[in-house]
Amino acid sequence: MDLNIKTNLFNKTRQRSIKIIENLSPEDMNIQSMEDASPIKWHLAHTTWFFEHFVVSKFKKNFKPFNEKYNYLFNSYYVQSGPRYKRSQRSLISKPEINEVLEFRKKVDNEVNELISTSNSVAEIIELGCHHEMQHQELMLTDLLHGLSFNPLLPVYNPKKIAVDNVDKEQKWIEFEGGIQKVGANGNGFSFDCEKPRHETLVHPFKISNKLVTNGEWIEFIDDNGYSKAPIWLMDGFTICQNEKWIAPLYWWKEGKEWFQYTLNGPTKVDINAPVCHISFYEADAFARWKNKRLPTEFEWEVASSKNILGNFLEKEKFVPESLNCKENISQMWGDVWEWTSSSFLPYPGFKTTEGSLGEYNGKFMSNQIVLKGGSCVTPEDQIRNSYRNFFYPHQRWQMSGLRLAE
Repeated sequence: MDLNIKTNLFNKTRQRSIKIIENLSPEDMNIQSMEDASPIKWHLAHTTWFFEHFVVSKFKKNFKPFNEKYNYLFNSYYVQSGPRYKRSQRSLISKPEINEVLEFRKKVDNEVNELISTSNSVAEIIELGCHHEMQHQELMLTDLLHGLSFNPLLPVYNPKKIAVDNVDKEQKWIEFEGGIQKVGANGNGFSFDCEKPRHETLVHPFKISNKLVTNGEWIEFIDDNGYSKAPIWLMDGFTICQNEKWIAPLYWWKEGKEWFQYTLNGPTKVDINAPVCHISFYEADAFARWKNKRLPTEFEWEVASSKNILGNFLEKEKFVPESLNCKENISQMWGDVWEWTSSSFLPYPGFKTTEGSLGEYNGKFMSNQIVLKGGSCVTPEDQIRNSYRNFFYPHQRWQMSGLRLAE
């Protein structure tokens, strides 16, 4: 990538994080509702620490940190970079206040802009930092949604409430012949280490749904007692389902005969034509079995996905998945909801981790997690490509996760 393009990417990415907090108070930005989530203030500081630690401290002469204690407060899981503050207690970090965190960001932004044109190696790490921050921008919104959902006032994050007109789509099955397929990052543009190396894999003939599973279909699953039918569930999933008393997707509740859900746009009636969202892998897998179908593998999804990446991403500021008419045979593979696959997040043949702390980015998470594809309505569009592999534990529901069926 051209150095000017990387400069533009850096500044656009950093500005987007600030845009996300436009309507938030300092109190909003210090909410942490569970260990899996982090306060927005922490995200803002951590993504800045990333640039200071991996770029500025390595390449700037006479480097002086903004605050030496930040390496302890705002490191996440980079063990080789030193000890870290306890993840579950990040909301207890009342100091620094948000204004000091924003000062930290400005200082580091200026330093990075001075360094970005000095060499390609510097620019490559900065590009990695931008994609790292994009991941955190999505987390900022999903973590905030989870935190705000505990407030009985059901506050509205997004006052714009851009209209979403969902449509009912006819179910169709698109066939693929299969065969030896090349999968993974093709070397054109940025990719994370877990997307490489590109390699060949056997994909058997398969069919995949032209549309995402909808809220209406999910209500049918609920009404058929899908959450209590043990035979269609994986054992671990059914145990969690029973222990956590799952009866519907996260953020859903029922008033009389009507289902409602909480979103970043506030509370709303469940639209039966919109894609279902905030479900775990275990729920997605059980639903697929209930329908006598299955989830696609990550490689089937990759083969079926269109190369033209257009969809309902963060930039559209809708903040909810939608269902629209489109001319493509397979609709909405980009944006709206992350699509659960049946694939475990494992290394590709020949995978190698980067030396040093940056080598801890993805490789050490390749156990017990499931691959999701396609991005969501709160994913920055620049983050997404055909080979992108998101990954979460099978029980997690607070992300914008949905499903598409295969057979």
